[in-house]
Amino acid sequence: MEIRKLIDKLNENKTLGKDEWIYLFGNYTDEDRAYAADTARKLSLEKFENKIFIRGIVEFSNICKNDCLYCGIRRSNSCAQRYRLDEDDIMECCAEGYETGYRTFVLQSGEDGAWGAERLAKLVCRIKESYPDCAVTLSVGELEYDEYKLLRDAGADRYLLRHETANKEHYGKLHPAEMSFEHRMNCLRQLKELGYQTGAGIMVGSPFQTHECLADDMLFFADFKPQMIGIGPFLPHKDTPFRGEPKGSYELTLMLLSLCRIMLPNLLLPATTALGTINPRGREEGVLAGANVVMPNLSPTAVRKKYMLYDNKICTEDSTTECRHCLQARMKSIGYEVSISRGDYSE
Repeated sequence: MEIRKLIDKLNENKTLGKDEWIYLFGNYTDEDRAYAADTARKLSLEKFENKIFIRGIVEFSNICKNDCLYCGIRRSNSCAQRYRLDEDDIMECCAEGYETGYRTFVLQSGEDGAWGAERLAKLVCRIKESYPDCAVTLSVGELEYDEYKLLRDAGADRYLLRHETANKEHYGKLHPAEMSFEHRMNCLRQLKELGYQTGAGIMVGSPFQTHECLADDMLFFADFKPQMIGIGPFLPHKDTPFRGEPKGSYELTLMLLSLCRIMLPNLLLPATTALGTINPRGREEGVLAGANVVMPNLSPTAVRKKYMLYDNKICTEDSTTECRHCLQARMKSIGYEVSISRGDYSE
């Protein structure tokens, strides 16, 4: 079975069978990966031209009730320097971001009980009132339906909730017993039902991940059809149980980006910070593999090093303006332009 024929079949049918996915992940070559990237890049250029959407992330709290085994801000990490921004801090980040051309703000945090849905809804209202031409994306973990609805009614446009793995057995190896695979997946369904532009995603090369796990993820994406998919390599953190585990494959991450673009051509697909951390040209090569979104950091520089999901995260010291100009130059170097727009999903 030729890998290129499978890539062509995916491009035509927008799906593959589980056995075909497993075979693809176990047998592709660098030449196959280049072919997938070329196919994906053409699809992205057809849909989005050479425009790259930027989203400004505000990491407003690194306090989290969960104890995920891979995460540097897990509750058991006593070495983490905890912080929590207040509403005015966050609005200041948005003001600076708006001035430098951002039209989407991503509010991201651990699952911090002090930032309940009602408080967060008030903040969303405040941002939307101040910047009516901007989108607000939330990435604050698992909530209940009524809480998601409250936030949606307040004006939140998008929600990012990485499912991490669509294989229940694998999920159990990455998370403590009190966390539920079914609840995570149900949250994603509720978000889509409420009309959010909904994002799922995985860590490539996370501990215990197999080709079968990846096949399950691709089948999930094909069925669920998220509007956004976040894919980055697994990177270990020194203060977690997975500290000694190897990094995820950079090449496999790029391959997955391409395959997701081919399968879901209209997708909002970030070239992630983790990709740029594992390779200095990671974000550029992610775009060349089919990505169309980059997500720089708008958080105050004083707290950026405290929001460490993994070790050696990039862009923790540059100012918002420096990040913006750097990113623009990087995209220009490969023939792309940063788009000053909300960058909404569209069919």
